Amino acid sequence: MSSKKRLGTLIGDIDMSSFQKRDGNAGAAPTTRPTTGVGLVMGAIAGKGDLERKLSETQASLDQASQRLTEYEGAELVRKLDPASIRRSRWANRDEQNFAGPDWDAFKAELQSAGGNVEPIKVRRVIDGQSPPAPASVSPTIEFEIVFGHRRHQACLELGLPVNAVVVDAMEDRALFAEMDRENRQRANLSAWEQGRMYNHALKEGLYPSIRRLAEDLHVNFSDASRCCKLAQLPDAVVQAFPSPLVLQVRWAKPLADAIQKDPDGVLERARELHAERGKLTPAQVIERLLNESPNNPKHCIAIHANGQQAASLKMGPKGRAVVEFEAGALEPSRHDALVKLIADFLNAS
Repeated sequence: MSSKKRLGTLIGDIDMSSFQKRDGNAGAAPTTRPTTGVGLVMGAIAGKGDLERKLSETQASLDQASQRLTEYEGAELVRKLDPASIRRSRWANRDEQNFAGPDWDAFKAELQSAGGNVEPIKVRRVIDGQSPPAPASVSPTIEFEIVFGHRRHQACLELGLPVNAVVVDAMEDRALFAEMDRENRQRANLSAWEQGRMYNHALKEGLYPSIRRLAEDLHVNFSDASRCCKLAQLPDAVVQAFPSPLVLQVRWAKPLADAIQKDPDGVLERARELHAERGKLTPAQVIERLLNESPNNPKHCIAIHANGQQAASLKMGPKGRAVVEFEAGALEPSRHDALVKLIADFLNAS
């Protein structure tokens, strides 16, 4: 076989389709595609390097994005919700009297000027079986339930404004109750009576087995929690004797409970009489009348006259206490010792 034929046999199986024909024109511009086997190999190596560089840049961008996401890990994102899609919590502790009056109007005006609630409320998504269903009168489009922020929600609802809210997909009742209680105590504007109603409701529904366990879990003073519960357990007639249940004070819980236990009929009778004068007396005057005998009783307050005018008065207090009050200027400091001796001689003689 000739040399030419042997060469043809050796190269016959080589694919030459990727090679370009050289341009015979001397003035033609050089092609950018490799025209030799070595050129193709070098081009492939260069392409691989460029791909690796792009992959490296992409990975760096992903790392930066991941780092930025880590900075937001655990952060609560605020959403704008239709207040009509949110319902009150079954543990709601706000009395409806919070949503009326000059203070309420001023609160709404503040939200109106700000275009909504600057401080977001918190809601949980309504999940079947998570809590009792809403009343039949409630729109079926309800999607969320308030964790805290009932006043802000109500204000936005009345103003027709979207409400800014933090949404959690799931939250157990006890966790919701604890967050609501903590948020309200931090604001320090929930009345003792409302607080007591909230605690009593939780105990009645079995959320906590006892007041002591409730106080421990919520990190509140056991004595204060107990007295708040006593306030909320007062008969309706006693509560209605006051201008508003929101004015009831914790320190009145025990004396009122003791008075009702000792003389329930008398306390209730005085409460019904006071209801007719509701709005005319201060809360302090109401509690005094409830714990004492009727002011029509002459022993309730006895005037003491001297030199033709009232100089003092003898007032009968609860549990048999008696208080003598002197009018301003009626008792000079130099006569204090003489008064003390006079009282002591009077009591010794009796």
